[in-house]
Amino acid sequence: MDISLKDKVLPHNLDAEQAVLGAILLDWDAMSDIITRLRPDRFYSLQNQLIYEGLLSLFKQNVRGDTLTVINELTKLNKLEQAGGAAYIATLTGLVPSSANIDYYVGIVLECASRRDLIKLSAELRTLAFDETNNAKDIMEKASQKIFALTNNSESSKIWTMPQVVNETVTLIEQRFQNNSQLTGIPSGISKLDSMTSGFQKSELIIIGARPSIGKTAFALSMMQEIAVEKHIPCGFFSLEMGKQSIGQRLISQVSKVPSGKLRKGMLSMQDLQKIQDAAGKCYSSPLWICDVPNMPLLDIRASARRMVEDNHVQIIFIDYIGLISVEKPSPNTWENISEISKSLKALARELDIPIVTLCQVSRDAEGEAPNLAQLRGSGSIEQDADVVLFLHRDRKISDEKNPVQDAKCIVAKQRNGATGEVEMYFFPDYTKFENKVDE
Repeated sequence: MDISLKDKVLPHNLDAEQAVLGAILLDWDAMSDIITRLRPDRFYSLQNQLIYEGLLSLFKQNVRGDTLTVINELTKLNKLEQAGGAAYIATLTGLVPSSANIDYYVGIVLECASRRDLIKLSAELRTLAFDETNNAKDIMEKASQKIFALTNNSESSKIWTMPQVVNETVTLIEQRFQNNSQLTGIPSGISKLDSMTSGFQKSELIIIGARPSIGKTAFALSMMQEIAVEKHIPCGFFSLEMGKQSIGQRLISQVSKVPSGKLRKGMLSMQDLQKIQDAAGKCYSSPLWICDVPNMPLLDIRASARRMVEDNHVQIIFIDYIGLISVEKPSPNTWENISEISKSLKALARELDIPIVTLCQVSRDAEGEAPNLAQLRGSGSIEQDADVVLFLHRDRKISDEKNPVQDAKCIVAKQRNGATGEVEMYFFPDYTKFENKVDE
């Protein structure tokens, strides 16, 4: 323990706490402005906590708070003496001239409370770290969760006035008009799919299922090209199956439209090299972050995803694929492991407030036919946790120079907040890319 910190008083500002209470007693309307941001435990002083609890009690009863009513309320609760007595409460209104600066005072109180939270958390983590029965990765996961929670600790529900709602709504409509777009989420690049979903929405878990070699990874990379390379929307990709060089090669093939076979063999013309250089330049400047650890543990994915969001402002994450994610204490039953993973990924999407797109294989009985929800591996949990479930389907026919494109379709089997249906697409095997069937 740092000797310099021993017996050090925890961060607090009693003047700011008293100013908040005094402002409320002077202007009861100010209570409505801060009640969703300020909880009693944010006060350092027990006296001030109890007075604020008394004010909250009055608010719940629809009783206007002032010096007399709060004294009476604390008397009924048998807490007046603990709260400093009537004399202390009476002095609060004389400490501030008005309620005009109450937001500033609240900010100081919340800042000090956050610092106390950090000090408490560091002590908890220290205790856990010294206990050798605890796994280091578990401790780091807990630390990451709690720090992320502290980041949003002062954020809570807010009551909006209709002028505020109308102004923000009109602004959003005008932006959509200027952008000539109906999207409210992250675009996939497949226009008919985006029309059905309005893009991938915040906090959603999106599942993309297909049989092996149908093109799950190719579909994900096609969307990431649109998102990160074309639209410059920060994007994260966890590749548990392919290495980063393979991903890079596929992306460059998609962007340049130089067949991936040529890239693997090095049989390139000068024209091909120019296309590759141009594509490499576009990919180089794209906000795409790749993690290619095979069989990555679930805890590591959660921690890395948080870092992507916090450090790089990533707005969507892809995971390839759910069956390769490992859990800390695996169950003999595969469906239990998948259930734990799907629930955790849905919780992560809500926590980070971004869409998470996860690839998934479907059972063998879907071979040659369009898949359905019952054929998802671990179907019960995945179907329940997912907000959107997409299936890919196409014939595994071999392309040739006369027919370099194949018909494919994306089946929207589940959409919690929208319609289901099918979207026709083209698949280009030469550079493993899905595209719109018609230009819109």
